[in-house]
Amino acid sequence: MRKANVSLTVLRKRLFAVILAITFLFCLFLARFAYVQLVWERELTARAVGQWTRELPVVPERGNIYDTNGELLAGNATAYTLYARANAVENAEETAKTLASLLPLDYDTLVEKLNDHTRSEIVLLRKTAKETAAAVEGTGLKGVYYARDNLRIYPYGALASQVLGFVSSDGAGLTGIEKGYDSFLAGTKGEILYETDLVGAEIGEGAYYIPAEDGLSLTLTLDVRIQSLAEEVMARALEEHQAKAARCIVLDPNDFSILAMVNLPSYDLNDIPRGDTAQLNLLSRNAAVSDVYEPGSTFKIVTAAANIEEYLRGNAAFSPERVFSSSRTRNVEGSVIRCWSDHKNGKHANLTLQAALNNSCNPCFVDIVLALGRETFYDYLEKFNFGKATGIDFAGEAVGMLLPEATLKNSDLARIGFGQSIAVTPLQLACAAAAAVNGGYYYAPRLVESISSESGAVYAAFSKRLLGRTVSEETSRILNEMLEGVVTNGSGSKAYVEGLRVAGKTGTAQKYENGKIAAGKYVSSFVGYFPADAPRYLALVIVDEPQGSYYGSTVAAPCAGELFGGIARLENIGEGSI
Repeated sequence: MRKANVSLTVLRKRLFAVILAITFLFCLFLARFAYVQLVWERELTARAVGQWTRELPVVPERGNIYDTNGELLAGNATAYTLYARANAVENAEETAKTLASLLPLDYDTLVEKLNDHTRSEIVLLRKTAKETAAAVEGTGLKGVYYARDNLRIYPYGALASQVLGFVSSDGAGLTGIEKGYDSFLAGTKGEILYETDLVGAEIGEGAYYIPAEDGLSLTLTLDVRIQSLAEEVMARALEEHQAKAARCIVLDPNDFSILAMVNLPSYDLNDIPRGDTAQLNLLSRNAAVSDVYEPGSTFKIVTAAANIEEYLRGNAAFSPERVFSSSRTRNVEGSVIRCWSDHKNGKHANLTLQAALNNSCNPCFVDIVLALGRETFYDYLEKFNFGKATGIDFAGEAVGMLLPEATLKNSDLARIGFGQSIAVTPLQLACAAAAAVNGGYYYAPRLVESISSESGAVYAAFSKRLLGRTVSEETSRILNEMLEGVVTNGSGSKAYVEGLRVAGKTGTAQKYENGKIAAGKYVSSFVGYFPADAPRYLALVIVDEPQGSYYGSTVAAPCAGELFGGIARLENIGEGSI
């Protein structure tokens, strides 16, 4: 009896173990089933659809890019892309032979592609003409088909090429505005799904259509008329002075909207040199935003503005009528700073701030910046946004180079006062000059005005954005009068335009290489605006390494004068006097 009880106990334990094992396996299968149904469902469905269907892509229309007047800067032309499905091709060799007679592809390449069964879709040829696609369709080849595609076109060719940028072979933005706003311009792809058999051959006649969603369009602040004019003027300067590069920025000082941005040499956006990567990177770089340089005497606008502002705050030492020392040199911590001109016939005597600006006298600005002192002057540099980004809606902006205030020597401070020992981007300088003469308002510069659909529905509109104040409106008024004097009586005289009140400042800076002055290499520049009493158009002109004459007064200032005269004619300003 006892033996029977023991056997029954063992049997119960074994039965319990079996039930437990079955329960565990059931739970395991149940968990796996739940995982497949709930977690893995999308991936498995996608795999199944990929095996049972053939996807014909529906390419969305990329958004257009317009200038501020509605002129098309970047658009689309219809093209076609040819595809093949290796599993559906009946005879790779015969198909390749037929295609080779119609396409700019060799037979061996086609055979290799058509025998590649590792991919469901094979791209044979992108961006081809309708006639080519129709000819391929007319052959009736199995497993070969085409889909509509977009070819990006730029009606103005090289115009504003570094600003607009370009797209890749599959239509994705690679540089410039095309890249920065790609998420808006690109749209969403669609598909046409055809049912296929196990090996990928199409069966049935039904199709499932998923429509594409076209991209949104951009309206820029650029004015194609002013951009074209600026490029023409700078192209002549580049050739006439056999310069390394020529750049120009035209902006509205009242909101910092960019009206033109020129970088030469340039390239045609419809004929991109994709085969030479180094050359393409060089030509497509927007140096006006991404590169830095020593501004030279154009920077004296900032120093002069700080001087006048301190005077208006009650510091009599900075009176615009103050007479500077007649000495042609200043010695700061053993560093001798000289005036560029010998100022014969007593011209270096009795210099006021107006005369110092007219004659672009470095020693006078050394006196100003040392009197201001490191802390005060760096406060102004902060207000004028040096050493940081301007906030433009364009990728790749450089922040310039500003020596740390804590480690600054007086000899460094002295040179910064007249535009040496500091590096800025052209955009930083243009914005700083605008903020000095527009009443003291510093706005975020912008290139994009609005984002909208082609039907006109506005997705986003961008208005001016104030970042801070630099100086008072009274300081701007006084400075405007002085800078107008630079053009009428000083070094900027070649920027003068009859009938216009033009103001500005010239600059000539030596270039450095490996920490040393590069012999014979200069940057000639001029920053100016008109009308002087109510600025509407401000331009920064830069000619890099001009040959022969290199002064900003003789190289850059005439370009600005030509540009201002052209803008006045376009806008009918001062008509009859120009």
